[in-house]
Amino acid sequence: MFTHLRNIETAFQQNKKIVALVILTSALISIAAIYFSFAAYQKASAHVYVLANGKALEAIAADRKDNIPVEARDHIKMFHHYFFTLDPDEKVIAANIGKALYLADESARNQYNGLKEKSYYNNLISGNISQQITVDSIQLNINSAPYYFKCFATQKLIRATSTINKLLVTQGYLRNVSRSDNNPHGFLIEHWETLANRDTILAP
Repeated sequence: MFTHLRNIETAFQQNKKIVALVILTSALISIAAIYFSFAAYQKASAHVYVLANGKALEAIAADRKDNIPVEARDHIKMFHHYFFTLDPDEKVIAANIGKALYLADESARNQYNGLKEKSYYNNLISGNISQQITVDSIQLNINSAPYYFKCFATQKLIRATSTINKLLVTQGYLRNVSRSDNNPHGFLIEHWETLANRDTILAP
């Protein structure tokens, strides 16, 4: 009889171990399933699709801090492009300057007003002069906000009889602001000033 009881006790202990093992295995499988599901969700949510010209283009979401240098340099390029790309047409000048002024503070408007008072834009129109700019390089310090930058560019004045190339160097600071249709990068140029704007090459 005691032998029979010992067998029952042994079987009961084995059953307890098996049940405990099953429960532990189930718990591990559940934790692993939750972990991999969450990882898959995060990976999927990092991918977005942008519809452009009838085509779905995949984009990957990232923290803004990872993109600050790229977005900041593009913001600076856009501003200089709109401010200095001009044709002898009042509407073109007004449209480009208007876009540029959304990207900078009153320091840019002050430079615009100064050029306007000197009849700079009227001279472009009366002389049928087109103005273009190529940004050659941008020095950017993102170690502390607002971010200091120095922009080196080549400015080209195109006349019917000649083309003048100028070296243009400007500097300023970038401050974070809300993104909008007029300011897609969410930066505002502050304390913008021209350090150099001199002729380099005169070509016939």
